[in-house]
Amino acid sequence: QVQLVESGGGLVQAGGSLRLSCAASGSIFSIPVMGWYRQAPGNKRELVTTITSGGSMNYADSVKGRFTISRDNAKNTVYLQMNSLKPEDTAVYYCSARAYIVTTGTETGFSGPHDYWGQGTQVTVSS
Repeated sequence: QVQLVESGGGLVQAGGSLRLSCAASGSIFSIPVMGWYRQAPGNKRELVTTITSGGSMNYADSVKGRFTISRDNAKNTVYLQMNSLKPEDTAVYYCSARAYIVTTGTETGFSGPHDYWGQGTQVTVSS
């Protein structure tokens, strides 16, 4: 299993900034992709941004130029720097990881990939 714990959410005024972090722990073999999703009440969960272990990044059009994802592979931690926040950014933000886990039940000693989710952290942007 892999556990993901997010932190850094809160209440900010429009135009402000927040920095989210997410630390992965557990029986990790590798984490090819980490990213962030968000979900507002009544809305579907949407992809915000992803980053691969090699540093390739993708962003939703709605956050390009405002959000920056980064990753510390040594710490299995991913960050999301959010600048110029807008009220429409208000949502619960979820950390995600696509990971291979160490296991004794396989020939290779690992299994996967498996997708994992954090518990979510609330981001509220007031107008």
